[in-house]
Formats: sequence, structure tokens, C-alpha cells
Amino acid sequence: MTIHNERTTGWRVFAYIVMVFFTLLTIGPLFWLFYSSLKPHQDIIQNIFSFPKTLFFENYTEAWRLGKLGIYSMNSIIYTAIATGATTMLALMTGYGFAKFGYDKLTGFFYKFFILGMLITAHSVLVPLFLLEVKLNIDDTRIGVILPYIAFGLPFLIYLATSYIKGIPSALEEAALIDGANYGQIFRMVILPMAVPVTATMIIYNFLGNWNEFIFVFILTSKTALRSLPVGINAFAGGMSRNYGLQFAALVIGTIPMIVFYLFFHKQLKKGFSAGAVKE
Repeated sequence: MTIHNERTTGWRVFAYIVMVFFTLLTIGPLFWLFYSSLKPHQDIIQNIFSFPKTLFFENYTEAWRLGKLGIYSMNSIIYTAIATGATTMLALMTGYGFAKFGYDKLTGFFYKFFILGMLITAHSVLVPLFLLEVKLNIDDTRIGVILPYIAFGLPFLIYLATSYIKGIPSALEEAALIDGANYGQIFRMVILPMAVPVTATMIIYNFLGNWNEFIFVFILTSKTALRSLPVGINAFAGGMSRNYGLQFAALVIGTIPMIVFYLFFHKQLKKGFSAGAVKE
């Protein structure tokens, strides 16, 4: 018994050491990035790991002004909000259809067709996507950015929605049908309230992906008024690369919204994934 307890304690200590190590690997670079953004360029060059002697907030004001981060931030909010809302709702409706209106081979075919979309990478379709948008005359427009966001976000969200909705008891739908509700009303009043955990997961997952998205905006837009925050921050690695203070400040501006969003909603994200796994 004593040997068993010693082994358990040993493995527990080892697990804690590993977790602390990976936590430091994650938090360390963020901490370094934050305090480096408060140092002037010369101090960063002299000693890249030293703490700031004084808090140099001018990096943030200059990065915001020179990099036009206000415009880029607003574009990111617009793209992320519209694409996340549309993708989540479409995925829930599609998942409801796949989960509750099964037609054997036909439904299975379309479900697998959607899921195969997870194997397609953005880089593999950039050229045909760009040519298609040029022919449709939606290149260099907001809709030309939002539509690919929705298309590439749907496969995984449909998988989550279908897996979760399958576990919702059919008796609830049957009771609603007996009461005279149609399928649209059942979806709104039964399915959506029951699917709140997975809906939260879908929103958070898709929000983070859309907010960080770079390649579509970079390729499909050329106007400054249409560019997103990641593309705007990338500009600091070009013409403004000589001022590391501005680069670090711009990176912090782009990173903080994701960290804050995750801190507020990480519990919902964990609950949604675990619930979806159990339902599956």
C-alpha cells in the first residue's frame, strides 16, 4: 500500500512539473511581449530581455496612429461578428436536419460531404477562389471575405452541432408536434435552448478562428479600408520593422482581445466540447 501511494505521489509530482513547464512556455512569451512593448526601440536593442526603465506608452499611441489599427480593428469586428453569427446559425440548422431527419444513405452522403470540408486547407484553394471572386465581381469587398470565412467554418461546426443534437431526446420534439408546433418552431423553442452549451462552444471556436484569420483578407483585399487587424499588424514587419517597440505594441493590441475573450468564455468552451463528446 505504501509503495502504491509513493508511486501515485511520484506521478502526481511529475504531472505537476510537466504542467508548470508548459504553462511557463505559454505565459512566458506573452509576459515578455507585454513588457517589451513598454520599452523604447533603443532599450530593446541594448537588452532584449531587460525590464523597462520607464513605461513607454508612446509605442501604443504611435502604433495605433501609424498602423491605422482603428480601421483594421473595426474591420476585424465586422468580419468576425457577421461570419461567426452566420456560420453558427447555419451549422445549427444543418445539424438539426442531419440529426433528426435522417434518410439513410442520402443523409449520410451529404453529412460526409460536409465533414470532408475539414480536410481542405485555405492555401489549397486560394488561386481558384480568387479567380472565382473576380468573375463574380466580389473581390476586394467585405462579402468576398465573409463568404470564405463561413464556408471554411461550417464543416467543423456542423460536426459539433450534429453530434450534440443527436443526443437531444426525440420525445421533446414529438411532444411539441402533438401541441401543434411546426419544425421551425421546434428548432427555435426546443432545439436552440437545449443546444446552448454546444452553441457557446461553436461561437467561441469560430470567433477565435475568424479573428486570427490572415490569408483570405491578405489575398482577397487590397484596399486599406477592407483589411483586418492581423493584416494590419503584419505591415509592421515590413516598412516599420526597424522599430521593435511599435511591432510589439501592435502585437499586444491584436492579442489582448483574444485573451480577454478566452478568459471570459473558456468554461463554456470546455463544457461544450465535453458535452459534444458525450452526445457523440
